[in-house]
Amino acid sequence: MLEIKNLQVKLEEEDKQILKGVDLTVEPGKVHAIMGPNGSGKSTLSYVLSGKDGYEVTGGEALLEGQDILEMEPEERAAAGLFLAFQYPVEIPGVGNMTFLRTAVNAQRKARGEEEMSSTEFLKVVREKAKSLKIDAEMLKRPVNVGFSGGEKKRNEILQMAMLEPKMCILDETDSGLDVDAMKLVADGVNALRGEGRSFLVITHYQRLLDHIKPDVVHIMANGRIIKTGGPELALEVENNGYADLIEEEA
Repeated sequence: MLEIKNLQVKLEEEDKQILKGVDLTVEPGKVHAIMGPNGSGKSTLSYVLSGKDGYEVTGGEALLEGQDILEMEPEERAAAGLFLAFQYPVEIPGVGNMTFLRTAVNAQRKARGEEEMSSTEFLKVVREKAKSLKIDAEMLKRPVNVGFSGGEKKRNEILQMAMLEPKMCILDETDSGLDVDAMKLVADGVNALRGEGRSFLVITHYQRLLDHIKPDVVHIMANGRIIKTGGPELALEVENNGYADLIEEEA
């Protein structure tokens, strides 16, 4: 689904290398988690994959189902099936949630040469998905994320994901700022979207999210590289012992 080979990235503004040769392969239908200390390059990886400005790729490649996404505009990556859930979703005053969702869904369908969804069809689908994600219908009537709690913002993103049906979902520290109940609801939403044709890359600091979203593979990232890969037990090891021993092993 996603293949990253020797990806090297620096900040455009300053000559600072952040990713120093990241190698990662995510198979279809699998959930991979990336953990690592602050400053290890986890969020940078998610930004570069989704096409955020301010980064320069100095080497390597990233392929989504064999297509080089680094050459694409952000909206082309989205239409190809890439989705990024932000650590801090922004508020968009004046833009209704329903309008936003329908515009996004139809823009992607159009880009893929598919027929756009009618208002009636869209309403039916969005209500079904919102119900299955335990999202209050009132939330759908409000402007995007305006006045939402942290948990509501994250659930709204899961609803976006459910409507857009991406192939490759990247969750950038989705658990930050959430209490246990909100995190469980978000995790339930993610788990409901797991399936053969959809892969996840979950970036997190904490094992607690991985108690709810069970990963197939766990990677530890430090100093711009993936230094260790293992099963879910690797996350528990980090929770108990921290990163220092693993970083020392690598050195």
